[in-house]
Amino acid sequence: MKATLATQLGQQLHLTPSLLQSIRLLQLNGLQLEQEIRQALENNPLLELEEQATEAEAIPGSDAQLETAAFDELPESSMWDVAGGSWNDADEDRTARLPAGESSDPHLRILQALALDLDEADLGIAAFWLEHCDDAGYLAAPLAQLTLLASARFDRNAAHVEGIRQHLLQGDPIGMAARDLRECLQVQLAALPGTVPARHLANRLLGGDLNLLADHDYAALAREYGVEQADVHEAFRLVLSLQPRPGDALQPHEDTAVIPDVVAWHADGQWRVALNPGTTPRLGINPAYEKVLSESDAGANQPLREMLQEARWFTRGLSMRYDTLLRTARVIVERQAAFLAEGEEAMAPLTLKEVADAIGMHESTVSRITSGKYLQTPRGTFELKHFFAVRLEGASISGLAVKAMVRRLIESEPPARPLADDAIALLLSRQGVNIARRTVAKYREQLDIAPARARKRQNARPQLARAG
Repeated sequence: MKATLATQLGQQLHLTPSLLQSIRLLQLNGLQLEQEIRQALENNPLLELEEQATEAEAIPGSDAQLETAAFDELPESSMWDVAGGSWNDADEDRTARLPAGESSDPHLRILQALALDLDEADLGIAAFWLEHCDDAGYLAAPLAQLTLLASARFDRNAAHVEGIRQHLLQGDPIGMAARDLRECLQVQLAALPGTVPARHLANRLLGGDLNLLADHDYAALAREYGVEQADVHEAFRLVLSLQPRPGDALQPHEDTAVIPDVVAWHADGQWRVALNPGTTPRLGINPAYEKVLSESDAGANQPLREMLQEARWFTRGLSMRYDTLLRTARVIVERQAAFLAEGEEAMAPLTLKEVADAIGMHESTVSRITSGKYLQTPRGTFELKHFFAVRLEGASISGLAVKAMVRRLIESEPPARPLADDAIALLLSRQGVNIARRTVAKYREQLDIAPARARKRQNARPQLARAG
């Protein structure tokens, strides 16, 4: 084997520290950005908050354009992705999310509720069951083994110990201390109030082979239980509405309040877009420090010079983020003006590539800037991702608009004569939207609407009750 020497010419993208900083700032949501800015102000004395600009003031983009060519050529990479809710979690006080007066121990909260029905001894047994539950709320060991252990520890027979577990199982959250998924879901199904369509078939499905349910094999289930496939679909939707992990209900809930990053409003016959000053703080470099460093020797104050460079990177990254966010939002509002004025049925097809071409950047840049960012409009507050809709094949309308049409037709149908899927497809074709019956069925299931036969039965029950 002979060794040879060869030369090769190629191009490679080198990521500078300032570019990495810009990428990270671009994809942060509002809360993460606030934490990042607070940390930067604490660590770098050269940075300071500037006064907020007015809504009518345009955001300068001259500095942001310096690195645009390299910035928008970057591919999607998990090395810069920030998992939602995990940014600086170590600094978060999770107990602040708990209502006033409640304990941070979820098991203690359950026992406090049970104290109204159980005496002290039985509360000890309930605490035993909770101690042997995993994070999902299921028993972490076989039921027979735990029953023997509890009977010996509390000197009670197995029936009494099991009775306390049943009390937990049917309490709040329902399904807690279940021995497996089947028992958990069956208890929740039995506890549903009133007459629930498809409850009997759903209970039969849970009592059978769960693998068929997991595989979504509706045809096999219909053959096994001797029912129609549409009835299996309805029972399956009911099963999906149950909570397979009751223990998750004990975890602190995230704050659902959304602060918009961009605001859009209609004035003077056109749509206007501006950044929300509350979520777009401006940082600047202290001019006194910057002047001192510029007049000093190049080798002096090296730590401060490094801080000055980091401050410049950070402020430039913020400018790039704000400029990209504003330009992206303007294109989205322009393309979806009909949706903002008329509603979901006017949602136009829109892709990341179309927006990227309009602002002169890469699709990955648009993907980052629209993730976790919200736009406030007169119609409501939406994540920017909401405005992207896939074009329906062979039509100039989006799938989201067709789904809204399907919902409108079903909501306006005669109660005694609900529209079948093929009838809905025919009505849509008269409006110039040609889709197959199975597509209507898919959209109807996504809207969690029962088939026509089930809707007819549901509408007939109130009439029978009035007649009686």
